[in-house]
Amino acid sequence: MENKWWVLVMAVAVAMATVGIADGDSKAPPLVKIVKGKKVCDQGWECKGLSKYCCNQTISDFFQTYQFEDLFSKRNSPVAHAAGFWDYKSFITAAAVYQPHGFGTTGSKLTGMKEVAAFLGHVGSKTSCVLCIFCGCPVIDVNAIDESNETRNYNYGTTGEALNVDLLNHPEYIEQNATLAFQAAIWRWMTPVKKSQPSAHDVFVGNWKPTKNDTAAKRLPGFGTTLNVLYGDNVCGQGDVDSMNNAISHYQYYLDTMGVGREEAGPHEVLSCAEQKAFNPSSSGTDAAS
Repeated sequence: MENKWWVLVMAVAVAMATVGIADGDSKAPPLVKIVKGKKVCDQGWECKGLSKYCCNQTISDFFQTYQFEDLFSKRNSPVAHAAGFWDYKSFITAAAVYQPHGFGTTGSKLTGMKEVAAFLGHVGSKTSCVLCIFCGCPVIDVNAIDESNETRNYNYGTTGEALNVDLLNHPEYIEQNATLAFQAAIWRWMTPVKKSQPSAHDVFVGNWKPTKNDTAAKRLPGFGTTLNVLYGDNVCGQGDVDSMNNAISHYQYYLDTMGVGREEAGPHEVLSCAEQKAFNPSSSGTDAAS
């Protein structure tokens, strides 16, 4: 149940409408205040609400339409099952909700670029057609529709409650709104599955400090453990399986395409979860992190 984040990612692949902020909109200088001795900022539509993270560069400062098009250049090709539905506007509009909370705005510009590449690497690895790896061709996962009530309640009920949208009774809303689909996926990236565990975001940007149990389970900060958070033992702890390597390859390719360079991804032990124990093993249902 807890490791069905890929269902939300697949929702991105069936979203049909886009809304958003036009790329290239001029940005006013950030509003800067000191609150309780700490600097906080407001950058308008993209990073609003007096947050410390809004004092950093926003995603549109380092990731623009042409880069999105480069990453997903084949998404509108004839082999794509849902061509023409998702674009830069839908992504950046959804991301704006979470930038005040650190999505793409935690730390340096490099950290922000790496997080965007990591998140979209996960999305790309789940929405690429078999014949064009790395191209981001969207597909519809028809099997994801046939879910148990428990899984459905978790995927749509919990997410819908967080987004204030009735997804449990109207999951088609995600299929009809690309911004909402991206928002759901980013919410999952930013939100722990359990309160005692880190989010994929916290794992990736270094907010999470592994415990002795985590170290023993070979879980450490980095891309590999984001796989553990999002997919658990469906991907991790199984050696060099294709699903893990596919996500890693997308992340590295996106770093290259964004001009960061795959060398910034780190060593294999940071990228891989091949030997990690799952936070939430699907077989036993116990919490490996406790």
